Amino acid sequence: MTARRQSRRRALGAILMAVPALLLGVRAQAATSRRLTPAQTEGPFYPVAFPEDSDHDLLRNGVVDYPEGQSAWLEGVVTDPAGRPLAGAVVEIWQCDHAGHYHHPGDGGKADNRFQGFGRVTVAADGRYRFRTIRPVAYGGRTPHIHVKVKMGMRELLTTQVYVADDPGNTRDFLWRRLSAADRAALTVSFEPVGGDLRAVFPIVVAG
Repeated sequence: MTARRQSRRRALGAILMAVPALLLGVRAQAATSRRLTPAQTEGPFYPVAFPEDSDHDLLRNGVVDYPEGQSAWLEGVVTDPAGRPLAGAVVEIWQCDHAGHYHHPGDGGKADNRFQGFGRVTVAADGRYRFRTIRPVAYGGRTPHIHVKVKMGMRELLTTQVYVADDPGNTRDFLWRRLSAADRAALTVSFEPVGGDLRAVFPIVVAG
């Protein structure tokens, strides 16, 4: 083998050995530059008084089951921009019932009392949260959405709304239309059939 060929082989080997390191560098860079989840308005129907049952299961209010609507799981991981799980953060969700009514005096007290309407969970060490609820429905000119709030102690880290991918009401919704393409992608998730339920994955990135 000539010296020139040996030199070429050594150069190729060096390049191949460098590729994994380059890929790891790209992945590490992506992991440290995660985009913050866009904020949106709280809206007028954040609970004035929290329900006695405020757990993760909005389809069981105390000992009463809620059989209406299409049952769905909303879940994800709460992290900081570096990808670290935000253990101890509190995630809250609230939404209207199957007929489009909130548990709020501003909505006339028309909500179905079987529907919990509000839930709260504390994020574990792995950053995961999970709620059992219904696929959101449209009401009063708004496209289907679920309100989300993230807190850490006394600090409020995020208030936003989650939308249903491919819902025909999205393009008519004044808040959804105001979002940039990137923000729409971050806040609009698919509700996919899993068994007899739907499942939506909504990752949350906040500045902890």
